[in-house]
Amino acid sequence: MKYVLVTGGVVSGLGKGVTASSIGVVLKACGLRVTSIKIDPYLNTDAGTMSPFEHGEVFVLDDGGEVDLDLGNYERFLDVTLTKDNNITTGKIYQSVLDKERRGDYLGTTVQVVPHITDAIKDWIESVSLIPVDGREGQADVCVIELGGTVGDIESMPFIEALRQLSFSVGQENFCLIHVSLIPVIGVVGEQKTKPTQHSVRELRALGLTPHFLACRSAEPLMEATKAKLSQFCHVPAANILNIHDVPNIWHVPLLLRNQNAHHSILNHLNLTSVATAPDLDSWTTMAETFDNLTNHVNIAMVGKYVGFTDSYLSVVKALLHSCIACSLKPKIEWIAASDLEDESGRSTPEAHAAAWNILRSAECILVPGGFGDRGVSGMVLAAKYARENKIPYLGICLGMQIAVIEFARSVLSMERANSTEFDAQTPDPVIIFMPEGSRTHMGSTMRLGSRRTHLQSQDSLTSKLYGDVSYVDERHRHRYEVNPEVAQSLEEAGLRLVGKDDSGKRVEVIEFPDHPFYVGVQFHPEFKSRPTRPSPLFVGFILAARTLLQTHSSN
Repeated sequence: MKYVLVTGGVVSGLGKGVTASSIGVVLKACGLRVTSIKIDPYLNTDAGTMSPFEHGEVFVLDDGGEVDLDLGNYERFLDVTLTKDNNITTGKIYQSVLDKERRGDYLGTTVQVVPHITDAIKDWIESVSLIPVDGREGQADVCVIELGGTVGDIESMPFIEALRQLSFSVGQENFCLIHVSLIPVIGVVGEQKTKPTQHSVRELRALGLTPHFLACRSAEPLMEATKAKLSQFCHVPAANILNIHDVPNIWHVPLLLRNQNAHHSILNHLNLTSVATAPDLDSWTTMAETFDNLTNHVNIAMVGKYVGFTDSYLSVVKALLHSCIACSLKPKIEWIAASDLEDESGRSTPEAHAAAWNILRSAECILVPGGFGDRGVSGMVLAAKYARENKIPYLGICLGMQIAVIEFARSVLSMERANSTEFDAQTPDPVIIFMPEGSRTHMGSTMRLGSRRTHLQSQDSLTSKLYGDVSYVDERHRHRYEVNPEVAQSLEEAGLRLVGKDDSGKRVEVIEFPDHPFYVGVQFHPEFKSRPTRPSPLFVGFILAARTLLQTHSSN
């Protein structure tokens, strides 16, 4: 196994995930099989209990793993299906070691960070890197490892030490370290400063790891003098100093690396030139350039709870991007804080209230994504009502589907207090209820998670047609509330089509409202399986409906 380790320095948020993903894309384009591992040094066992404001979205895998959003980047860029073990956290490592200690596996030995924690990290990396993730038999050729955080973080120290030991044990020809750093420009002079990178590399070397490549983030391309200075003071050959400057969209990053012959240098270092081919990135280039040249926009209103931090809905944004490109459109996402649509907002913050409603009324389509808690629910209900009554294409995902059911029950079935027991435990009309198998005492990994089968009750449904006249779909879930089976018949009799059910035939998975251009709610999260070259069918239908092109598409 060949390992490519991506570390970061100076500041967080430099784009290590995109850099690691792009390195994987270029190596895959050279004919190699690539897998990925993300190391998150936080103590949480996984990302499942973390607030979207704290850490961005929780990405869900087929096996139900709730993981860091960077694994979503890996899956989208590399078109692979990862496992929950591809995300390593401090919590997972310590839990595994403490479980062994309680069982007596260490035979009375004093359990320490070195060697027990570091050995557990190495063993985890080496075993997970062997898991095939591309649907083929056998192990990958290269494992790209991203170490979260920045070099020098106290919580990263055991991982740095474990990776140092790993580099020594596997040998330099099997281990390549790429350090991502920032090259800022200070003042009006416009000089690119290398000192922060020098200090970051010095700290990395002091910890026993020497970078073979520098991936320098900057607003503009690096000047030759900057490269020469970095090479001299960081002990990295000038040819191995890669520049990842700002680009129109992130799909250009693999092309930047290819144009700087990064693949050639990495393949040489890992002794893979004999098995690799010239990188074939033609389709990738077409995709990146197509997006740059799009001029027609589609206005999408995103009504959610976490709109102040767009990474909270990263996969939804990417799915919209994939589907818009497939429709030759550029997405113009207008973010609406759901609470701004509420009547209370009209009294307390009238300007924000008016602005939110102006955006909603000018949108060509409305999307309500997933979320938890009661904040902003009334605003989401108003958005769903506006979309239904004014025949504006509406896509409700997870919570967004439940919101549509609540709105329909209130408006059409005259259940004025219809609600979810999540928001009102005493509601006399609980149209959304807690799932029987859920846990009320533990939060982590207690939801209905991962890939589950949804049976489409009628192949003449819009959802079935969009997926290709299928009778079922397998999509990823993350929820602990569901449509109350006891009100399902009343909903259908009033005109809401319940077109998708789970294996039991009782749990509602997909709703549609007939006599509407596009009004679809799904309990699953189709955004998690959307890919640049294979956009989610539901998102494609949503965008086509926004431009009144869905009927033409369906007939074809």
